[in-house]
Amino acid sequence: MIEPTYVTRPFLPPLEELQPYLERIWANRLLTNKGPFHEEFEQALCDYLGVEHISLFANGTLALVTALQAMRITGDVITTPYSFVATAHSLLWNGIRPVFVDIDPETLNLDPDKIEAAITPQTTAILPVHVYGRPCDTARIQSIADIYGLRVIYDAAHAFGVEDAGGSILRHGDVSILSFHATKVFTTFEGGAVVSPDAKMKKRIDYLKNFGFADEVTVVAPGINGKMNEFQAALGLLQLKHFDAALKQRAELDRYYRETLADIPGIRCLPLPDCSRRNYAYCLIMVEPEYPLSRDELYTRLRQNNIFARRYFYPLISSFPMYRALPSANKSNLPVASASADKVLCLPIYPGLEPDRLEKVTNLIRSVIES
Repeated sequence: MIEPTYVTRPFLPPLEELQPYLERIWANRLLTNKGPFHEEFEQALCDYLGVEHISLFANGTLALVTALQAMRITGDVITTPYSFVATAHSLLWNGIRPVFVDIDPETLNLDPDKIEAAITPQTTAILPVHVYGRPCDTARIQSIADIYGLRVIYDAAHAFGVEDAGGSILRHGDVSILSFHATKVFTTFEGGAVVSPDAKMKKRIDYLKNFGFADEVTVVAPGINGKMNEFQAALGLLQLKHFDAALKQRAELDRYYRETLADIPGIRCLPLPDCSRRNYAYCLIMVEPEYPLSRDELYTRLRQNNIFARRYFYPLISSFPMYRALPSANKSNLPVASASADKVLCLPIYPGLEPDRLEKVTNLIRSVIES
């Protein structure tokens, strides 16, 4: 049987590199609660990403839920329907109402032109997403937030290592949230982090992720258990050593797709994001009407050939039962997001993707035109 080809596959360092880390964990018996690898990993991330304050979490969703809690966000928050459900779920978990705004057709990020019209007296914050690791228009979003006195929380789950002209994309907004899930460009199996603007916010977030404990006998807030364990942190330290090499491979794969698919009518690659450092977290195509198959028909054909592309993001968050009754979730309010969700297809891209499998993907897409 031919092994399936998925959209992503986690890069794992050689087992012999992992062994010394495991031996240290076994020897010191410190498995969690800010062990030595946890502390080392936090500092290593700050150094690599060029930020000052990071709080590690067991996963990105807990990081986002906790960040909203730490900032005491209430009322309505403007966000995108074009994301993974955790973005909006984190609002509901905090008793916040999502207000969906349409996206830009070229970046697929929250459209700044649509934000201002959605602001009401109940609006307290904006929650944009750097979709596929493509930076939002941070300057315009911040300008709107400043005018109306709103907080900005960036869901940067896809944006590890991305930089604009001023440095890390994670420095924008009041906080940024990362995910280290196994499907991400940088992984600790599960995992996540909050990038804070100052030591005061980091301290509050660190209290909240550990049940609210300030010390052994003092609880200062109704926190949760969001801590990252030592095994995750050790894997993260190892991943960091190989990340630049992995990024280089991803860039080469992305270039191959763009060059090979460029002349196929009805298959459109989005322009590369305008930033000084990209992470090539996803390789997506838009299946336009000129192509002989619909997006779903192409998706099915690829699956029939053991290529498991992904319709990411489909359906829109706003279409799910817990959201679709919201006035902002009406499809007429979200024409670009609705159209994009019906066109997008993410293709396999990960370090170690064999040339013959890569060729198989592009040949199958081309064969529809040539048949």
